[in-house]
Amino acid sequence: MKKICIATGGTGGHIYPALALAQIWKEKQPDIEIIFIGNDNRMESKIVPEAGYKFLPVHAMGLTGNVFHKIKAVWLMFKAKGQAKKYLRQEQPDLVIGFGGYVCAPAAMAAHDLHIPVMLHEQNSVVGKANQVVARYAQGIVTCYAKATQFFKESKRNVRELGNPRASLAARVVKDEEYFKSLGLDPKLKTIMIVMGSLGSSSINELMKDALGQVDPSLQILYVCGKDNDGDLTLFDAFKNVHTVPYVDALRIYAMLDGIICRAGATTLAELTALGVPAIIIPSPYVTENHQYYNAKNLSDRGAALLLEEKDLNANSLAKAIQTGFMDEAKRLSLKENAYQLGTRNAGQDIVEWGEQIIAGHQSEA
Repeated sequence: MKKICIATGGTGGHIYPALALAQIWKEKQPDIEIIFIGNDNRMESKIVPEAGYKFLPVHAMGLTGNVFHKIKAVWLMFKAKGQAKKYLRQEQPDLVIGFGGYVCAPAAMAAHDLHIPVMLHEQNSVVGKANQVVARYAQGIVTCYAKATQFFKESKRNVRELGNPRASLAARVVKDEEYFKSLGLDPKLKTIMIVMGSLGSSSINELMKDALGQVDPSLQILYVCGKDNDGDLTLFDAFKNVHTVPYVDALRIYAMLDGIICRAGATTLAELTALGVPAIIIPSPYVTENHQYYNAKNLSDRGAALLLEEKDLNANSLAKAIQTGFMDEAKRLSLKENAYQLGTRNAGQDIVEWGEQIIAGHQSEA
């Protein structure tokens, strides 16, 4: 029986694609065992066990902050490597897959020391520091964007641009009309969703109010203010066409949306392109190496989304983008078609297939 160890953590952008791959692999091979290595104090320590997988905790931290913090991070990384090596000796997996986040570095280094093959997955256009550090140990590296692919090719790594496993799950979704209606929405109306996560500040919400006041009132808008922003639920009470909720299970309604305004997280864009959802993307400028901008630019350059940088964001620019991207039906359909063309709907299956090849190659050499 094969066993796979997945190392991931820190943010949902690393964790949910990893869980998607685990689900797809289990569907293909129900008897395969999949275990996870992650941080003992980050969100994966709860999310992974709740998904039904064995979770092996280590303690690590990112190489950020002052010199003291960086020295501590290096010390913790080597300590985490020792713990990961102990786990891997016990579990003896056939493959270790790192999905980014600093916790994948000690796991990949431990696997290399124990002669266990390593695969990496890079979700973003700009390669994360952890994947840069351990790329030398990987028998295979999966990317989602040409920019990242080129980075690894220049380093002469074995890289394939296969995409994000979340796209494979998104491609399966069907319209959940009852859930759509439960949000107060009319399935007959043209509908867009606005979901900006941490952008839900009072100043931005005021900007949104000014922008939506300029939009055709026949456009139905679902505004997701965020679980921590319950006070914003009444902000748009004056707009009959705006329905505000703290949270939405987006996969259940993507197929019913005519457009979306969102950030440029890799998982979100993988889901949107899998289904061909037209988007106005406002990348967060507060992420490492501005990677969301490059994620978004990849779509924008191909006519698959409209890119609106936060520095250019105001009520008029947003209202104009909504008019152009969603109310001009020819433009909206063009964005939809181009987004769909970029979708990697077989990403999960393709990664599983390559992983199997790496395992088989390693076993034949042993």
